[in-house]
Amino acid sequence: MRRDRILVASTLAFFLAVDVYFVLLPRLRERYPLPGERCACPRHGTNGTLGGNSSANAAAGPLSWVSYGNGIGTATAMEAAEMGGSRLERLFAHPLYNMQLPEMRAEEVLLQPGELMEYYRRKVARWERQQRHYSDAALAANLSLVQQPITFDPEASWLKFHLGINRYALYTRDDPGVARLLQDMRSSIIISADYTQDEKALKGVCDCSQVVKPSGHHLKLALKFQDFGKAMFKPMRQERNQETPEDFFYFVDFQRHNAEIAAFHLDRVLDFRRVPPVVGRLINVSGEILHITRSEDLRSVFFTSPANNTCFFAKCLYVCKTEYAVCGHPDLLEGSMSAYLPGLSIAPRISIPNPWIRSYSFAGKEEWEVNPFYCDTIKKLYPYNSGNRLLNIIDMAVFDFLTGNMDRHHYEIFTKFGDAGFLLHFDNARGFGRHSHDELSILAPLTQCCTIKRSTLLRLRLLAQPDLRLSEVMRESLAGDLLRPVLTEPHLLALDRRLEKVLRVVQRCVRKLGERQVVVADFVEVPEGPATQPPPPPPPPRSR
Repeated sequence: MRRDRILVASTLAFFLAVDVYFVLLPRLRERYPLPGERCACPRHGTNGTLGGNSSANAAAGPLSWVSYGNGIGTATAMEAAEMGGSRLERLFAHPLYNMQLPEMRAEEVLLQPGELMEYYRRKVARWERQQRHYSDAALAANLSLVQQPITFDPEASWLKFHLGINRYALYTRDDPGVARLLQDMRSSIIISADYTQDEKALKGVCDCSQVVKPSGHHLKLALKFQDFGKAMFKPMRQERNQETPEDFFYFVDFQRHNAEIAAFHLDRVLDFRRVPPVVGRLINVSGEILHITRSEDLRSVFFTSPANNTCFFAKCLYVCKTEYAVCGHPDLLEGSMSAYLPGLSIAPRISIPNPWIRSYSFAGKEEWEVNPFYCDTIKKLYPYNSGNRLLNIIDMAVFDFLTGNMDRHHYEIFTKFGDAGFLLHFDNARGFGRHSHDELSILAPLTQCCTIKRSTLLRLRLLAQPDLRLSEVMRESLAGDLLRPVLTEPHLLALDRRLEKVLRVVQRCVRKLGERQVVVADFVEVPEGPATQPPPPPPPPRSR
């Protein structure tokens, strides 16, 4: 009996010692580091690692699903919290946001300065010729014409933005030119306004007998600035506190200007950097659109409402489209300004159907909606059978799930980068429509393929920590926009809820398949081959 007591006491003492050594002591050291023991984590590593050897090893090691406390860079985040400062600054100071990319070769940068400047000069020369033509025509007709002077500025912010596009992202994390570009889009003088190319393509095909308004027929304008920068303006169509009715199909939902703004900030917070810079702006629709446009089509759709507000709508039959008009108050109208990417003639892009494309009809389902093993088929198809393309699709699905955007029917890539390039996260205006509903089907690429980039997962888990928290970081990031509050509180809180659901999906995948198979390294090399070979497309979207 005495021997049994000694055995029990010894066992309890052993487990107590293990608990103290492996659990309590590390936590005490983490909170109260001894002199010389504080982690001096290097901020940059090589070849895409997260820092020095210790950080890289931690990133490659097992992930703790209970707490991020065992992950990399925790001491750095805690030190930043103790020192104070904004959550956004602490987030961007974290090693996960300071990974050093592999050294880029010339072919991994989208544009070279010489070719971009030559393109710029040709555009300016053509504009000046057009202005002379307009002036001569106005003089012959004895009309007064508002002159729109332009400036040729080799240091223009939009030029710097275009020169910064590379194989990995649209801009670098520490690029000061992005803040300058946002400021310029917010305040630069507008010298030209017109419909966008896709709006022009719809001219003459509007069928006002349709119950559903034509797909993509969201009123948006291409605006040109004095330094020849260009932005897409999407006007306010829906109040921030309005939720999309639950009976609405995603393809007839309103497009929201504040969703475009919030999507840019979320993309930046997630460190994807695949959404072109977007900023909010108040536009005088009379002085900055109607009075400067040279487009007769655009001028013809302006009218004065019964409330004496200046309104305009997309080009279609007047009698059936005024209900889709947008109106100033009486002339001021808020909207989003999205920076244009380089023109297709200098930086070609291709549009590829999303493998998880939805059915754009009132009935019917796509294969992925009825086949739980759909991803097994996709993994065998080019270009999803190698490289980063499938991983980038899953990044995009996570991004869309957080915003609630179900309308991702295509994605675009720069042809120069071929299969090694990133996906552009274009057209996010149908996000942030319903804060009370989480559309889990958007996560189908993740739930069916059960794979995710390690860097993406680590950043998601970092943003789930109480001392950072995605909603708080987004609130701080959006507070700098002119149109604040960009998102209502329920939409901000929905981000935290959805983030937890993403992490739970990954957790289930890890339990089912093991971490090694689910969490994969970044920068997977793409084998040599035809870089722009078109993939076998899924069925095109049905009548939209």
